[in-house]
Amino acid sequence: MNTKIVIALLGGTLLGSPALAKDTLYFAGYSGDFQTMFEKEIAPEFEAKNDVDVVYVAGNSSETIAKLQAQRGNQQINIALVDDGPMHQAVQLGLCADVASAPVYDDLYDFSKPAVFKGKAIGIGLVATGIAYNKDLFTKNGWSAPTSWTDLTDKKFEKRVASNPISGTYGLYTVVMFARLNGGSEKNIEPGFNAVRDSLAPNVLSWSSSNAQLAQMFQNGDIDLGVWGSARAVAMKKTGFPLEFVYPKEGAPTLISAACAVADNKIPDKAQAMLEYLASPDVQAKLATQGFGPTNRNTKLESTLADEVPYGEEKMSKLLEMDWVTINQNRANWTKEWTRTVQ
Repeated sequence: MNTKIVIALLGGTLLGSPALAKDTLYFAGYSGDFQTMFEKEIAPEFEAKNDVDVVYVAGNSSETIAKLQAQRGNQQINIALVDDGPMHQAVQLGLCADVASAPVYDDLYDFSKPAVFKGKAIGIGLVATGIAYNKDLFTKNGWSAPTSWTDLTDKKFEKRVASNPISGTYGLYTVVMFARLNGGSEKNIEPGFNAVRDSLAPNVLSWSSSNAQLAQMFQNGDIDLGVWGSARAVAMKKTGFPLEFVYPKEGAPTLISAACAVADNKIPDKAQAMLEYLASPDVQAKLATQGFGPTNRNTKLESTLADEVPYGEEKMSKLLEMDWVTINQNRANWTKEWTRTVQ
């Protein structure tokens, strides 16, 4: 049976009939091209091997977590796929079940193993946060390609830089990186705020929470460079725009796409089977077509795809883990400080 689509899942009962012979697994994940790929390339094989129908529930990470909270005690979703920050929140809220032991998880990089998520989730895809820049504009002006986070503060880029605000992952990571570069850390964020206010903010044209708007600013020639994710940059480059992505020499914070079996979901065994399936090298290679670097070290990618995602010893060595426990404990206060003193 073909994978069905659910665009929005509210708190009520999902359509379905108890008379159906097959179970239905409701998979909450990203919308857009990722959903299209999942329904076409990933779900059918799982359905056939596990005698189950997969229904895709599209939404961003915040929307998915909100659905899980609203349905607590009567969960309709079986698998949730969200960014690592929201996943750590979901784990803290008790929304995810324990990950059942399986050999495939031994093949995951350490920062994607269940232990990172208190045994409740796994990382299935990697996105690097770094610097995207307009190669043609840099060439035209005789500028060297950026190599460091501090290049964002070069005075020649006054009002020619863009980033998310701290409410977005890329903006949050920017503050953390400037904290680390100035003697601070997630546990001592003030050096990051000081550097952003004094050195970066004068160069920022827009603290945009919209990735589509950031792409439009590049296309319009309004900005020369910005803090962005590797997957976003690669997608834009594929449109023909001369955008390049840099892993800064100080390191690129990693955004990990993480999946969990929802606590108290109605088909726990098949939810666990889906987690194992997502961690397999074959599925990881398919996820890479959407810009996600593999978390399974045994995944093999052809050269073009390998160049586009976090993959290979050189790029993997530049990825940085973030202290999400500390971030989530302090993010509300950081957001207030950002609103008061930066934006």
